[in-house]
Amino acid sequence: MLQDIKILNEKETRGGFGEGILEAGRRNPNVVALTADLAGSLKLNAFIKEFPERFIQCGIAEANMIGVAAGLTIGGKIPYTTTFANFSTSRVYDQIRQSVAYSDKNVKICASHAGLTLGEDGATHQVLEDIGMMKMLPGMAVVVPCDFNQTKAATIAIADYHGPVYLRFGRPKWPNFTPENQEFVLGKAQVLAEGTDISLFACGHMVWRAVEAAKRLAEEGISAEVINIHTIKPLDEEAVLKSIQKTGCMVSAEEHQINGGLGESLAGVASRKHPVPHEFVAVMDTFGESGTPNQLLEKYGLTTENIYQSAKKAIARKK
Repeated sequence: MLQDIKILNEKETRGGFGEGILEAGRRNPNVVALTADLAGSLKLNAFIKEFPERFIQCGIAEANMIGVAAGLTIGGKIPYTTTFANFSTSRVYDQIRQSVAYSDKNVKICASHAGLTLGEDGATHQVLEDIGMMKMLPGMAVVVPCDFNQTKAATIAIADYHGPVYLRFGRPKWPNFTPENQEFVLGKAQVLAEGTDISLFACGHMVWRAVEAAKRLAEEGISAEVINIHTIKPLDEEAVLKSIQKTGCMVSAEEHQINGGLGESLAGVASRKHPVPHEFVAVMDTFGESGTPNQLLEKYGLTTENIYQSAKKAIARKK
């Protein structure tokens, strides 16, 4: 199964969002797109061309965009708000908490350019705290797909999910390896490869790195189970427990702060129901900086090598 996972091509996950919202708009006439002056960056041009009456340019006024979106839901619309992840969360957290989450409004907060791989724009535009911020809001679903195809599928699927959703994706071209036209089930983890010695859990861009690490471990006779946690909330606790009960240890990998992210969600489940050795691959309580995506991932310890070494440590701890 592991050897069958191959790169189909390299595409931007934000491009998957652009194709996904176009298809969601074709399927459901209530889907509306809003942007805070970033239509091009969020790949909305095709949607705007086909559905100009269902597009709202809010300008550089992100808080207002969230308020407009919340209002649109009262009339039965399904608004997708779009801007960079930093501006989708940190800049408008009060509006999201009060007007969307507290009121259980059916708003889809779609956040591009997340994590370190925003790259050269640097720390002021990168956001590494957003998963934690959003998962703590009651009723907020948090979705972090791993590649172009899955981002497209997730964008389509969230239109049918009633309730607020935070959809997080990235800027750079990245390995695209999941099936085209796949079914996306919110809240259901994706087992990419079964294994018996170590569980590798990852989300977003780090899923491909986990696959690479598993292949390297396999060369040494170590059987790694690779699970794509594309939905961090609601978390598929059943899949997590089934895996760690079998392997006895785990690694979590995410393009996010160690505090508040995927790793802490997994650790919470394990500590309550089945404690096992757990190594974290994440940004260690620091802001980012300017650099190419790969330079930053290497500097901050988010590489295939980091996952591989963490897996070896976790395995050693269970003996």
